[in-house]
Amino acid sequence: MAALAGEPGAKVLAGGQSLVPLLSMRLAAPSMLVDINGIRGLDDIDAGESGVTVGALARHADVLASEEVRRVQPLVPMALSHVAHATIRNRGTTVGSLVHADAAAEMPVVLTLLGGSLEVEGPDGRRTIPAAELYVGPLESSVHHDEIALAAFFPALAPGAGVAFDEIARRHGDYALVGAAALVDGDSVKVGYLSVAEVPTVVDLSGVPEDRLGDAALEHLDPGDDIHATADYRAQLVRVLTARVVRSAREGAST
Repeated sequence: MAALAGEPGAKVLAGGQSLVPLLSMRLAAPSMLVDINGIRGLDDIDAGESGVTVGALARHADVLASEEVRRVQPLVPMALSHVAHATIRNRGTTVGSLVHADAAAEMPVVLTLLGGSLEVEGPDGRRTIPAAELYVGPLESSVHHDEIALAAFFPALAPGAGVAFDEIARRHGDYALVGAAALVDGDSVKVGYLSVAEVPTVVDLSGVPEDRLGDAALEHLDPGDDIHATADYRAQLVRVLTARVVRSAREGAST
């Protein structure tokens, strides 16, 4: 932390699966890399009654393989199975993906939908950042430059609730053109979206008729154009995926 505090342009290196590509493309030029892989105890994965806590050095693959994580909060492995490729999951860290704050990534939207949090530590001590306050802009989080993320917390799935995740990509492992995660708990229906806004976005669709779910979601979203898809195509994917994940989450809640 002393190195980060004294060097505002420094970046933390954990798995490096998000940072290294940015370095290769000259989209990031940190003045210093602070490798935290030698810090003991940051690779823990704890799944308890209240939820799942994932340490900063826990690899995607290890979180995905945990049966306890799957039991306590199944949305986490549902989304992780869509993260890139096995080689990247073996090295990349779940917390690193959250701090990278890419609105096209799976885990930030999962943390936001579930109302999770990130624990960080800096010169002023430790603090907990609620997911609703974590993402402030494209590739920008509220983690200060002199803070290190220690762990992420994903609340447990409530009894009788259901979750689902799906995304559409050109090829498996590519960034999603659109992705959606649903949380259904009684009359409450919430859907989180990736690749349709500058930050992970959650829409409350409680009380919306099934045949209007997608259109209702689009009232709160503004899909854009890029070299991968038109805005109209993304809007259609929102309609399709919203109906799909809500239906799947409801089925899961009823079993």
